[in-house]
Amino acid sequence: MKISKNSVVVMHYAVSDSEDTLIDSSYDHKPMALIQGSGHLISALEDALLDHQAGDKFEVAVECKHAYGERHDEYVQTVPKELLQGVEGLAVGTQLRASTDDGEQTVIVIDINDKEVTVDGNHPLSGLDLRFDVDILEVREATAEELAHGHIHAEGESCGAH
Repeated sequence: MKISKNSVVVMHYAVSDSEDTLIDSSYDHKPMALIQGSGHLISALEDALLDHQAGDKFEVAVECKHAYGERHDEYVQTVPKELLQGVEGLAVGTQLRASTDDGEQTVIVIDINDKEVTVDGNHPLSGLDLRFDVDILEVREATAEELAHGHIHAEGESCGAH
């Protein structure tokens, strides 16, 4: 069966940047299972899966503008530390929700000193061209229940009403 919209796809993947630095991989643990076309992957990778089938192994190169976008220097801001005094466990790497002109946005703390906190609203993978190594393990039709719930169920599993 070839991958098409609403197919269940079970796959292993590894993603690296343009300098071959490994960013993430499923090969050392459980493969990823998803419903094709559900938006769980960046669209360029999701599009590249179409018409492949179980047993296919391939590589997908995705330019940053089609992955997580370009980096924007204006998304990095330094604010007085006192503005975040109620945040418990504030440390480099902490994710916070910030109100912006474009609505709520996730920012990541990238630096802290005695008086200021610097946050970055860019996605951690923005500005990176990515390469995905993909190994399609299984392709099947999604059940009506999986389509209704928007996620995969293990064999024999039912997650009840949502």
